[in-house]
Amino acid sequence: VQLQASGGGLVQPGGSLRLSCAASGSIFSLNVMGWYRQAPGKQRELVAAIISGGSTNYADSVKGRFTISRDNGENTVYLQMNSLKPEDTAVYYCHAVRLLRNGQIDYWGQGTQVTVSS
Repeated sequence: VQLQASGGGLVQPGGSLRLSCAASGSIFSLNVMGWYRQAPGKQRELVAAIISGGSTNYADSVKGRFTISRDNGENTVYLQMNSLKPEDTAVYYCHAVRLLRNGQIDYWGQGTQVTVSS
């Protein structure tokens, strides 16, 4: 499975962006899909994740502002980001996990830059 992230860009504080992560194959076999971000000089952190059953998990810093969703028919996961703040500036990475009986496989997409600035 290959993941292709898109949708980043420059936006003013308070604005919105929608990131997309398109998988090269079916995402039915991907148990968890999500988004991480990494700001300069900081560690990569989980932003949001969605499991195959539809449950979601968010970092405290984005709760109420970001929404993750998946479209199995389009093999795509989205991250709707509203009320963006300068501290949301980072490279955002799409991530997926396929659980195995004795481990897991992690997939990463290339990053997409999100810059929140006036």
